[in-house]
Amino acid sequence: MNTITISKTTSSLTTRMHAQYNQQHMTSLEIAEICGKQHNHVLRDIRSMEPAWEKVNGSKFGLIEYKDLRGRLKPCYSLTKTECLYVATKYDDEMRAKLVLRWEQLEMERLTQRQSMRLLTTKQEVLHESEEIVGEQLDEVNEESDGCLTVSEIAAVYNMTAHDLNSFLVDMKIQRWRCGQYRLLPKYEGLGLTADRLNVSYSLKGKLKYETYLVWTEKGRDFITNLIENGHGWD
Repeated sequence: MNTITISKTTSSLTTRMHAQYNQQHMTSLEIAEICGKQHNHVLRDIRSMEPAWEKVNGSKFGLIEYKDLRGRLKPCYSLTKTECLYVATKYDDEMRAKLVLRWEQLEMERLTQRQSMRLLTTKQEVLHESEEIVGEQLDEVNEESDGCLTVSEIAAVYNMTAHDLNSFLVDMKIQRWRCGQYRLLPKYEGLGLTADRLNVSYSLKGKLKYETYLVWTEKGRDFITNLIENGHGWD
């Protein structure tokens, strides 16, 4: 038999039991609580009806154990809805009504939980699919910048930071800060030194953010190398 530890109240025990059995069973403890009966009387009722059930259905009721407030192991039945309503035929109309309504509540809770899980799964699938679409489009947009180097990668060769190299290029009047990013001066545009790379991220509110930044082609890297080593961009 399974052993379940009871906490301070019967309700907390039955709540955990419902979680354990995926809300498909009801314990004799909860039957007693719902019907306002003593647990030992419910056990007696179940035991008296078990032989007929076993004869017709071919199986006994599920018997488990729980620990009472003193830590003692006590017997407890765990019944399916059909078994529970069969036992309820022994009780008056009011008790049966309470048990029927409790089962309806349990089934609605289980249905709501399943719908929530299904909705969560759907949201995850949509998010995953949208990320794949964005990723494919991003690859197409950034095809021109494939193989290009970031300022950080070029700066690392000279033990510089990206900020230092960007500042150097500004001082040499190669680029300037404009509209929140570095852009080449008109004199150097269209020479194949740089390309735009698009980056997609999510804001704290879950909205997509699109940002472009400058990356350097191999020709642009050579230009920077000559600029640093020889003081000009071309040999």
